[in-house]
Amino acid sequence: MTSRRQIRQSIRQHRNALSPQEQTQAAKDLVLQCANDPYIQKAKSIAIYLSVDGEIDTSLLIEWLWQQGKSVYLPVIDPFSKGHLLFLQYHSTTTLLLNKYQIPEPKLDKTQMVPVNELDIIITPLVAFDQTGNRLGMGGGYYDRTLVNWHHSQTGPMPLGIAHACQQVKLLPIESWDVPLPRIITPTQTWHW
Repeated sequence: MTSRRQIRQSIRQHRNALSPQEQTQAAKDLVLQCANDPYIQKAKSIAIYLSVDGEIDTSLLIEWLWQQGKSVYLPVIDPFSKGHLLFLQYHSTTTLLLNKYQIPEPKLDKTQMVPVNELDIIITPLVAFDQTGNRLGMGGGYYDRTLVNWHHSQTGPMPLGIAHACQQVKLLPIESWDVPLPRIITPTQTWHW
């Protein structure tokens, strides 16, 4: 079986090879898929991330969520609890800083923070996913730790992955700490398990 490192490298190359036109179309199609998703329609508080490294562009989806009156939150690396995330409300005027991975995140402001269990959905980034909903992230484990309650007892915010269709693989090598996703939305299809 191909190693997790090899899969990460291969899929990242695939998504980075998409043309600007393909990326733009994928972002538009993703919004259409999400607009028809009953869980997103019902949700009031949604955590999402800002795209980097060829990830499907989330900016149009964020704009659409704001237009629907949803509260949007972005992850911030917790400076006090190693390997964990905080979620801060995101507005068009939010000051963003680059974290240690060079990913933009809101400047830490406890007045904008929301407890994880008050979120309805956490839209998670992923490098690859398979036919059974397993997700391969970048390897830091931040989202697996954040979603541990969902994984064990289906409590807390529902995780939902978004990705390019080219990020699907037949089978991922999984570890005991990996949290599979109940829903993954691509520009062309919604997968649910």
